[in-house]
Amino acid sequence: MRTLEAQLRALRGAGRKALVPYFVAGLTPDWVRHVEAAILAGADAVEIGIPFSDPMMDGVVIQEASLRSLNAGTTLDSLCTDLASLSTTAPLVAMTYYNIFHHYGLERAAGKLRTSGIGGAIVPDLSLEESGEWRRACEDQDVATVFLFAPSTDPERVRLLTGVTQGFAYASARMAVTGQAADIGDAQRVVETIRASSDIPAYVGIGIATPEMARAAAAVSDGVIVGSALVKIILDGAGASEVESFIASFRRALD
Repeated sequence: MRTLEAQLRALRGAGRKALVPYFVAGLTPDWVRHVEAAILAGADAVEIGIPFSDPMMDGVVIQEASLRSLNAGTTLDSLCTDLASLSTTAPLVAMTYYNIFHHYGLERAAGKLRTSGIGGAIVPDLSLEESGEWRRACEDQDVATVFLFAPSTDPERVRLLTGVTQGFAYASARMAVTGQAADIGDAQRVVETIRASSDIPAYVGIGIATPEMARAAAAVSDGVIVGSALVKIILDGAGASEVESFIASFRRALD
């Protein structure tokens, strides 16, 4: 079992609903301070978005944030250098697209993640059938490969995916790109299909925009991922104190 999964299982065993904020690395010069503020406010793990020029899973908010970050010169190397100043030890999970790792070199990329304190990776454009080389590269580095589960994923494919996903299962609440939504969509049904095949922690993401939605999603899962709503306030100029207050409101809702 990967270290990331052991940490998240222990969190669930303690009766805590996981709160996982998503940040676009390099969006601001002090983005690592935003990560620290979120952890101080009660985040249990952090998803680090590695910006890519063509983020097919992401809506306009994260697309804009990724573009700003890339224009500022963010790379896998630069964000890993930034993470060296991170003063907290919460689990970190990278999220990016396969071209980043392929171009960098799979074994080299997996090693870079590990030495930077990142214990898992979500690669949404990497299918199960084509993931073997990446998963092998991660094997010796203790980096978990996290797969996504969509409302359209049929039970047999869910069974196959739960057999290989590590760390947690990413339960997409809707058939959509990332962005804020009005409700938790198909979260309960997706989590139920995951739980029919595996007891791996299942976290709901895609559209979780308010503390009330987070509470509803956590009631049917093991935790929630908050992305676009958080990235939007940073795009609008929020600093570390505002990030802390924002995440604290979600923590109170989950507790």
